[in-house]
Amino acid sequence: MEPNKKTIIQRGSARFMMAIEKPEQLEEWMQRHSDAIGLAMVGRSNVGKSSIINSMFGAKTARTSKTPGRTQKINIFKFFLNDDDGRFFYLFDLPGYGHAKVSKAMLKNWNELIATFFSNINRNIVLFNIQDARHPNQNADKSFYDFINPKFFEIYLIFNKIDKLKKQKEKAALNKIKPAIYKEFKAVKQIFFVSAEKKIGTVQLEESLISYIMKRYDTLQHQLSMEEEE
Repeated sequence: MEPNKKTIIQRGSARFMMAIEKPEQLEEWMQRHSDAIGLAMVGRSNVGKSSIINSMFGAKTARTSKTPGRTQKINIFKFFLNDDDGRFFYLFDLPGYGHAKVSKAMLKNWNELIATFFSNINRNIVLFNIQDARHPNQNADKSFYDFINPKFFEIYLIFNKIDKLKKQKEKAALNKIKPAIYKEFKAVKQIFFVSAEKKIGTVQLEESLISYIMKRYDTLQHQLSMEEEE
């Protein structure tokens, strides 16, 4: 790579890999890609998860819908970085949680699918948990954290729709809950305030993601070097 060239996500490099709705199919994929580097995005239905994906990675990467709970599959994408080493990462677009208007069968499949994902997740995948800045840390969010029982992977908490907070005191109140969140949810390593619609904070989010990906590549390279020396 050219000296001082900034590492970014290569625009137009998005590749849709597959949509998975069967837990056994997901388990098989994740076992075949046990060292996969990337991020998983999940949040309550209708918090703007797809809009954030499209804002960061390009229009129409993820389908946006006004019908909460519509996406019930895990969509997997592949992206390349703009370096000379062909480095890439995966995006796992997880179905939203906390929406009551779904059938029992659909809810059961969601539970099994998400349980399978987090049972097979590795340390190279960071979780982006999207929440609505106007309604942070809802019971559904807390239940999700209890459900996945995060232990060894990192979580970046993203408060979307920050532009909808019109009053300064609303923004101040949201900022004040950060210490409590860090204390209650140890897996949360960073908190971001963004607006996918206005593209506020998405650049910082992308930079943090790239930093995470590069660190994971460095760690894997170090591990390979250690194994070769043994």
